[in-house]
Amino acid sequence: MAIKKSELYSSLWASCDALRGGMDASQYKDYVLFMLFIKYITDKYADSDDFAPPVTIPAGASFNDMVKLKGKPDIGDKINTQIIQPLIDANDCLSRSDFPDFNDPNKLGEGKAMVDRLTDLISIFQKPELNFAKNRAEHDDILGDAYEYLMRHFASESGKSKGQFYTPSEVSRILAQVLGIGPHNTTARTVAYDPTCGSGSLLLKVAAEAGKHITLEGQEKDVSTAGLARMNMILHDFPTANIVQGNTLANPKFKDGEQLRTYDYVVANPPFSDKAWSTGISVDDDPYQRFSWGVPPAKQGDYAYLLHVIRSMNSTGKAAVILPHGVLFRGNAEAVIRKQLVRSGYLKGIIGLPANLFYGTGIPACILVLDKENAQARAISGDKKSGIFMIDAAKGFIKDGNKNRLREQDIHRIVDTFNKLNSVPGYARMVPFDEITDAKNDYNLNLPRYIDTSEPEDLHDIHAHLNGGIPVRDIDGDASALPPIPGLSAYWQALPGLRQALFTANAHPGYADLAVESGALKTTILQHPEFADFRSTIDGLFAQWRTRNTPVFKAFDIDDNPKVLITQVGENLLETFRQAPLLNPYDIYQHLMDYWADTLQDDAYEITADGWVAEPKRIVEEITSGKKKGQTKDKGWACDLIPKPYIVARYFAEEQAELDALQAALDSASSRLTELEEEHGGEDGAFAELDKINKGEVAKRLKEIKGDPDSAEEAKVLRQWSALEKQQSELKKTIKEKDAALDQLAHDKYAKLSVDEIKTLVVDDKWLAALEAALQNELERVSQTLTSRVRQLADRYAMPLPELTQRVDALTAKVDEHLKKMGAHWA
Repeated sequence: MAIKKSELYSSLWASCDALRGGMDASQYKDYVLFMLFIKYITDKYADSDDFAPPVTIPAGASFNDMVKLKGKPDIGDKINTQIIQPLIDANDCLSRSDFPDFNDPNKLGEGKAMVDRLTDLISIFQKPELNFAKNRAEHDDILGDAYEYLMRHFASESGKSKGQFYTPSEVSRILAQVLGIGPHNTTARTVAYDPTCGSGSLLLKVAAEAGKHITLEGQEKDVSTAGLARMNMILHDFPTANIVQGNTLANPKFKDGEQLRTYDYVVANPPFSDKAWSTGISVDDDPYQRFSWGVPPAKQGDYAYLLHVIRSMNSTGKAAVILPHGVLFRGNAEAVIRKQLVRSGYLKGIIGLPANLFYGTGIPACILVLDKENAQARAISGDKKSGIFMIDAAKGFIKDGNKNRLREQDIHRIVDTFNKLNSVPGYARMVPFDEITDAKNDYNLNLPRYIDTSEPEDLHDIHAHLNGGIPVRDIDGDASALPPIPGLSAYWQALPGLRQALFTANAHPGYADLAVESGALKTTILQHPEFADFRSTIDGLFAQWRTRNTPVFKAFDIDDNPKVLITQVGENLLETFRQAPLLNPYDIYQHLMDYWADTLQDDAYEITADGWVAEPKRIVEEITSGKKKGQTKDKGWACDLIPKPYIVARYFAEEQAELDALQAALDSASSRLTELEEEHGGEDGAFAELDKINKGEVAKRLKEIKGDPDSAEEAKVLRQWSALEKQQSELKKTIKEKDAALDQLAHDKYAKLSVDEIKTLVVDDKWLAALEAALQNELERVSQTLTSRVRQLADRYAMPLPELTQRVDALTAKVDEHLKKMGAHWA
C-alpha cells in the first residue's frame, strides 16, 4: 500500500509534537529530523547492493539497532556511542556537530523520563507506512518533502529569533525559476552555490529546476543548521553536495587559491540586516575585493552579503538574492552602493514580495535577480534605454495561521511575468534607466515609485445624488482618470448586449438608469443570450482541456512522476484558460492546485506505487478507554482511490434512489411526529399525562383511557402518534437493511472492476468532475460580482436628494397630522 503523503506528514508532526514537552521546537527538531534521517538511510542503504553506496551504515548502527535499545536505562548514551559515532566514523560527509546529544538530561529529562521519551520517539518511526524500502517510485522525494514539512512547522514554532534556518519553499521555488536554470543549459559540471545556505532548501530547489544532478556547494554559519543541510541533501538524494560550516563573510571556505570561487548560479537568503556582519572582516583591506563599490553600514549587512554574491558569480553567472525592502531605498552608504549596482547592469530585476512570509521576521522582502552575462547590454552608458524589470507582488498571498503564504497561482504569476518580461498595469513593468536616474528618483528603487498598485476610490457622484441616474463613468470606466477607473468595462467587452439590456439613457448626459427592477438583476444577467454564450465558451474550453488531458491522466502508471503529471496538465490548463473572457486563468489554475494538494496528489502517489488498483480496506480502530481498552473495533471499510459514493453513483444509482426515497419518507414521518408532539405538548395537551413521550408510555396511556368518552380526543392524538412512530420504526429498519445491502453490493463491486473501469471512475467521475464543479463556481462568481456591483450603484443613487426631501416633508406632515389628532400642541 502506498504512503499517503498528507496523512504521513500530519501524523508525523502530531506524534512528534506531542512528545516535545517543554523543549523549544528549535532544539527538538534536531532529534526528530535525525530520526527521519537514520530511518531513511537504513531503509535505503542498509541492504544496498551498490558497490559504493552514498552512505555507509556500519554493522550495529542502523535504525533497526536503535529499536533494540528501546526501554534500556542507558538508551541515550548507547544511541550516541553505538549509532551516531560509528556513522560519523564511516562517512566523511558527516560530523559529530551534525547530530544532537541523545544523552542530554537538560533537554530530554532524567532517568525514566529520558528513557520513555526516546523510546516513544523511536516507536513513531517504526510505523509500517514509514518503510521507505518499499517506495518504488524513482522520482518520489517523499522523504525530502516530509523533511521540509517538519522544517516548516519547526520554523513556525521556533519564534522570530530561530526561524531563519528555513526559507519557505514557495519563495525558494521562485528564486530557482527566475534564475533561468534548466535541463537545456546545465551539465554535471554546472555548480550552484549558496553562501548562507541554512537547511539547504534553496540549493535543492535550484537542483530540481536543473533537472539533473548538478554540483551543489553551500556554507552555513550555524553548526546545527549546517548539519540539517547535510542530512537534507542526503534525504533528497544529493549525498555528494558539499556543505561546510563557517562565517561566509569573515571566513569564506570556497576559494580557488586566495580568491573567491566563482559560480554559474548563486542563490541566497542572508540574515536580514545583520548587525554583526563586519566581525572578523577588514573592510578596508578585504582580500577578496568585495567592497570596491563602497562599505555597507556597520549595523546593516544586507549589501555585504549582496556584494559577496556578486563577487562569487563568474563572468556569465546568474544569481537571485532575498533581501529586506530597505535595500531598495535606504540612503547614505547603501545609496552609494546601489548607484553602482544599477550602473553596472548586473541588476536584471526586482520582485517585491508580501510582508510576513518569513519565519524570522514580519517585514516585507524582495528578490534581486542578477545576471552578469547580459550586463553589458543593460549597463548605463551613452544613450542606452534599457532598464530594470520590476514586479510588485505584495498583494498576492493567502493567510496561513499567523503567517502569509504564497499560493500556487501567486508563484506562477510572478515567474511567468518575470521570465516573459510582461508589462502588467499595477503589477509589473520594465523601468527604463532614464527614469531611475532622473533627479526625482536618484537611483531609489522603491517599487511604489514605479508601479502604482493602489485601488481606485469608489467615489460618490454629487450630481447623481442630486438629480438621480447612475454615472456612466462607474458603469463603463474612465481611462483618463488618475488613477484610471476600470468600471465594468471588462464585462461589456465580453457582453456588449447585456449592458444595453441592463441600462437606459438618463435625461442628463453622462448618466444612465437601470432598465430592470433591482430584484430581477441576477435573473436578467443569467438568462441573457450573451451570458449563455459566455458560459458555453467557458464550458467549451474546459471540454477541450479535458479531451487533451484525459488520456494523459489515464496513461499515468507505476513508477511515473506525479510532479511531472501535475506540471503538464496544470500548464495546459493555464494556457487553455488564457483565452477565457472575464476569468483569471491563474484562479482556474489555483483550483487545480488546491485539488492536487487535497486529493489528487495522494491518488497519484498511490497509483505510482501500486498501479490502478482499487481495493477496499477494513477500518479497524483501537479502543482507548473503558472495559474494552486495548481491543479493536471494526468501523467498516473504505477505499481512498475510489470512495464508495463513486461506485454507487455509477453502478447502483437505482438502489441509491430507492434509499433516498425511503430517507425522505422517514424525514417526513419524523417531522410530522415532532409537529404532533409540539402541537399537543402543553399542560392541557394529549401528552400532558406522560412522563416521557415514547412507545411504551403511549401504549400504557391508551390502555388506561380505553373506552373513556372524555378522553376520546387524547386517544385520537396518541393513536396518531403510535401510527407515525410505527411508520418511523419500520422505515428505519428498512433503510438499515437496504443500506447494508447496498454497502455489500458496493464492496463486492471493487473486485470485479477492470483497469479501464477504475480509470473511468477515478479520472472522469472523481478528478475531472471535481474540477468542473470548481469551474462552475468561478462562473457563478462572475455573475454574482456583476450583479452585486450593478445593484450597489443602483441602490446608491435610487433616491435623489429632491425626492428624498419631498418624501421627508410628506412624512413630517403625516406625523404632524397624527400628533394634532392626539391633542399635541407646540409653538
